[in-house]
Amino acid sequence: MIKDEELYIFNRMVKGDKEAFRFFFEKYYSDLCNLVNLYLRDPMISEEIVQDIFIYFWEKKERIKVESSVKSYLLRATKNKSLNFIRDERNKLNIHDKLAGLSRASSEMPDKIMDANQLRDVIDSAINSLPDRCREVYILGKEKDLSYKEISEELGISIKTVEVQMGKALKKLREELRPHYNDIFIFFLFCITK
Repeated sequence: MIKDEELYIFNRMVKGDKEAFRFFFEKYYSDLCNLVNLYLRDPMISEEIVQDIFIYFWEKKERIKVESSVKSYLLRATKNKSLNFIRDERNKLNIHDKLAGLSRASSEMPDKIMDANQLRDVIDSAINSLPDRCREVYILGKEKDLSYKEISEELGISIKTVEVQMGKALKKLREELRPHYNDIFIFFLFCITK
């Protein structure tokens, strides 16, 4: 149960009393910074994270539910924000590693990367090389955006046959397009960053 004195101060803060907010800030700020720094080993980032928590604490004060104590709430918020920061940093490192790998791979790529028309020709050629039924199913599903049920009705075949034919088509296209993966990937990156 939240202590009466702390509850009284918290309720004053909820009503907009900045001195009540200052009470919590001064009481818990350095302990929270020390806690975050145990996770991150970076005092400046630790302070930024704790400052963000207190900004949130003040801005969302009317919606915050403190169940056991303000300290417990702030400790939980600090732990969650620290873990989120660590997760985000790991994701950034993974992206940097992938881009570095792409950069190394690009030095091994041919000087001339296919343009959009050449790439479309390669993809069309791969689609046209599919057996007739596979090609029909693939075009209806991927280019005309029909569901398996709609394809089955259109072609008068079972849904299971549609699934099998689509599986064959995708497998064959992967094999046919494997030598062009770098070009497709770079073209895709170019399109999404435009």
